[in-house]
Amino acid sequence: MTWHSHKRTYIIGAGIAGIAIAKEIKSKGIFGRVIAFLDDDPEKIGKRIDGTPILGPIEDIARLLNTTPEDIAIIAIPSGTKEQFLKIYKYLKQAKFSRIQIVPRISQILEGDAHLIQARDINPEDLLARNPVKVCLKKSLAYVRGKRVLITGAGGSIGSELARQLLSGGAERLYLFGHGENSIYEIMRECKLLQEEGVGEKATIVPVIGELQDRDYMFFILKRLKADIVFHTAAHKHVPMLEANPVEAIKNNVYGTKNIVDACINAGTSRFVLISTDKAIEPQGMYGASKLIAEEIVLQARKNGFSYMVVRLGNVLGSRGSFLPLFKEQIRKGGPVTVTHSNATRFFMTIPEASSLVLKASGLDIDGDLFMLDMGKQINIKEIAEKIILFYGYYPGKEIKIEYIGLRPGEKLHEKICSNHEIQAKTEFPKINKIIRNNRHAYDLDQILDKIKPICFADPAQPALFRNRKMLKSIVKQIIPTLAVPEDEPEY
Repeated sequence: MTWHSHKRTYIIGAGIAGIAIAKEIKSKGIFGRVIAFLDDDPEKIGKRIDGTPILGPIEDIARLLNTTPEDIAIIAIPSGTKEQFLKIYKYLKQAKFSRIQIVPRISQILEGDAHLIQARDINPEDLLARNPVKVCLKKSLAYVRGKRVLITGAGGSIGSELARQLLSGGAERLYLFGHGENSIYEIMRECKLLQEEGVGEKATIVPVIGELQDRDYMFFILKRLKADIVFHTAAHKHVPMLEANPVEAIKNNVYGTKNIVDACINAGTSRFVLISTDKAIEPQGMYGASKLIAEEIVLQARKNGFSYMVVRLGNVLGSRGSFLPLFKEQIRKGGPVTVTHSNATRFFMTIPEASSLVLKASGLDIDGDLFMLDMGKQINIKEIAEKIILFYGYYPGKEIKIEYIGLRPGEKLHEKICSNHEIQAKTEFPKINKIIRNNRHAYDLDQILDKIKPICFADPAQPALFRNRKMLKSIVKQIIPTLAVPEDEPEY
């Protein structure tokens, strides 16, 4: 976020969070000045806070403001609803604000503890997603206090948000693990900056560059780090990409998971959480199939007496590989926005809400090992596309066209909450459900892994199997009948 001393800032919301942001701007003296608070509360309108007037209601005042291109509006209502944000955004756009920012939702921060460093430009997902469930971070993260926590894929969408929220948990150390040095550097730098600005507690932030597929290294590093808790978010996730590269999907998502689970058991890691997907439910593509096998690896590890669990998510708005970043790029170049099918639907949740619910589920003291976040109702992707086009100030179908390209390999028209062999049961916490499995369809996991290993890793005794995608799919289909295998599937 770039600030200049001559900037004028309007803070929407004269509550605890808004007042904290205003005090921080004033105390630093280099971020311009707060001109006014905008609020709808009649008890507050007309009063002043530390000399700054509270104007309102927002609907009337926003249209009367004489804004300049340098002016900034910061929405500081952590407990606000989607409907509130939609209205406020509309009023601020009418007032010609070119820079609109928002502070984190209540599920991302400690009660009212908002900081200027956390403010970011508002995104379409802030206005599109459902109203998030309120999660008390301080209470939810009690189980990480004084612990060593490792996040795989820490530079990714979910991994990085877990890191931000875990800052409030009082962990002794936070290990940021990934194979991309740039993404790990970025989240490490961000976490340290957040700490410097008063966000969270003083956990030691440790970057760890490594490769999950390197089994020897995983055993070495887990033994060295002595992690008490591991959040495993790292995975190849792009559905069409993994259909084109099925062997790599299994090699990374399955054997990478196998390596870290075995390494954690060897090192005595007591709690392990796999972030999975609704695409693992009766999967048609290799991404879902690889995650379903990864789930089985984690669930069978419970036999060792550790608390190892799986948390399934639906689509996460704005995550890497999701359609939202693609839609944004397509709109910037004038369209068309490409949608697979006019009737295609998905479950949606924002990255922050998904992360806070994962952290909550991971600390639940209940009998269970497989959980599914309540994603609400499925939403039509075409409707999402239309709303994003409107967010950027264009008329869908007129100024920005929508083009239907058909379902791609591995994709479904609709996703499911659980398979025909699973039962969903509620827990004591809203939005977190337990999945009870029918084990009639269990298979010998070790036997399957032995069969597909020479396909993923060169074996001099079986050279013809190496990278044989047709053989791989035929073996996987034996345990996952829903997997779609084209008749013309090539061998390599």
